[in-house]
Amino acid sequence: RPARSLDDIRSMTIANMPKPATTSSAPAPRRARRPVAYVDSLTPHLFVPTAQRPVRAKVRQLRADTRVMPHSHPWAQVAISTTGVIQLTVDRGTYIVPPSRALWIPPGMEHAVTMVEDAEMRTLYFHQPRGRCGPAALGERTAPHGQAAWRQCRVLEVSDLLRAVVREMPTTPDDGPPPDAATLLRERHLSALLCDELARAAPVKLGVDLPHDKRLRQLCEAVLADPTRHTTLEAWAQDTGASLRTVARLFRTELGSTFTQWRQQVILAKAVSLAAGRMPVGQIATELGYSPSAFSAMVRKSVGQPPAQFLGQR
Repeated sequence: RPARSLDDIRSMTIANMPKPATTSSAPAPRRARRPVAYVDSLTPHLFVPTAQRPVRAKVRQLRADTRVMPHSHPWAQVAISTTGVIQLTVDRGTYIVPPSRALWIPPGMEHAVTMVEDAEMRTLYFHQPRGRCGPAALGERTAPHGQAAWRQCRVLEVSDLLRAVVREMPTTPDDGPPPDAATLLRERHLSALLCDELARAAPVKLGVDLPHDKRLRQLCEAVLADPTRHTTLEAWAQDTGASLRTVARLFRTELGSTFTQWRQQVILAKAVSLAAGRMPVGQIATELGYSPSAFSAMVRKSVGQPPAQFLGQR
């Protein structure tokens, strides 16, 4: 079975999901979208991290519906939007990243980025010594068992300190004026603090896994486009022409979860996107087809936090 290309999934944008339909047979009309603007991988060759400068930073203002073409690089990356929401897609999943979160991307993983809203995107590149992975890999001693989680994408909480340090990192490219000794020393101190804060950051389950099977992919793309159109797997399966038993089996074998568990991740990702626009929790619940109490119970069961805390509205 051929592997999926990022080209197959780069068009999926969770934040463009329309409002819930009033009935299951009459989905809400899609809102108008501005034309998509495709850009290259934002000059990573001008910010290559090295053993001498192990963390490099860059910043760029990007308009909503701008899409950074699929690319990869041999170093690790952290994507942070200091304003606005971004979506990052890899071969087997898609992630929503609001300003309260950051996304770790391990070396060599192909990824594409979509601006859900106008965003100031800050990118951090991390030198990774051979055989090591993670923000703590730059230290003298790194336990191998502590690196496993960093060899996959991770959504992380962003502390106020981490956000402040990211803003202070120098962002001059290598084709600009060379930094003086004082600037390099400051960058090294900031880099050490940044790596320590990242290593301490709590992971957050905000990714939505994507399948390889074409039949299941069709269903998942429909749910991503409008997760409130149907509430049962049987109704979604009818749209694909596959039997309920077949689709349920594919969810277990392809994604390792039930449909209900997978759809909840879509709902949570959409809720995070809505919360970034300062929408109240009660309105978010209604928007996603829940009562406030049912939404609160679902969020607590899924992530172990009350909605306001999970959505960064403390």
